Amino acid sequence: MAANLFNRIGQVGLGVALVGGVVNSALYNVDGGYRAVIFDRFAGVKNTVVGEGTHFFIPWVQRPIMFDIRSRPRNVPVITGSKDLQNVNITLRILFRPIPESLPKIYTVLGVDYEERVLPSITTEVLKAVVAQFDAGELITQREMVSQKVNEDLTERAAQFGVILDDISITHLTFGKEFTQAVELKQVAQQDAEKARFLVEKAEQQKKAAVISAEGDAQAALLLAKAFGEAGDGLVELRRIEAAEDIAYQLSRSRQVSYLPVGQNVLLNLPQ
Repeated sequence: MAANLFNRIGQVGLGVALVGGVVNSALYNVDGGYRAVIFDRFAGVKNTVVGEGTHFFIPWVQRPIMFDIRSRPRNVPVITGSKDLQNVNITLRILFRPIPESLPKIYTVLGVDYEERVLPSITTEVLKAVVAQFDAGELITQREMVSQKVNEDLTERAAQFGVILDDISITHLTFGKEFTQAVELKQVAQQDAEKARFLVEKAEQQKKAAVISAEGDAQAALLLAKAFGEAGDGLVELRRIEAAEDIAYQLSRSRQVSYLPVGQNVLLNLPQ
């Protein structure tokens, strides 16, 4: 009796373990920020998109495929030509994510690595079409307009494949070596022209200053001549006496001079 009881308990335990193993193998988890698409061996890819949580599936018959629906960044470099036939190296940074409702179609048509198949091709196509509408100089001065045009066209193009673009920005924009050298030479020529114009303006101002100074000296000479003609040389004589007095005072304070020579003119024989 005891042996039979133990056999029954062992059979029940084994059955529970088998059932538990089957149940565990029929469960799968969908983490936060992910969605699942179910592939059925008999019905193909189901149109239902499975959300977050724990779910049942039929082992061997069904298989869950996980998709990350969070925004992810990607840099796409492109070499293209401008409207004036200048080589342009441009890099676009894209934040993309799939449309959850379109995941069955994305998996059926493109596969799990859909971004590798879609983003490089449509980005290159749109950039080449947009950049060709602008000259090299306009790509620099009207960068915001170029970015807006790329954003509109690329968002519309990606939506056709079930992809949402949350952000698009131009992170790198350079030109060919020849164009860069031409721009540098143009900048140097403009700086030289500005310097030459400054020198011309400076010479012109100096010329005007010299003319004004000469006119002032001539006017002063005329005024002095007129004053001398009306008042005589009395003012000149007074200034000469004052100068002689100042010289005598300075010589008297010097240790090297103890007297003034009698009859010697200290104003260096200035006319009386």
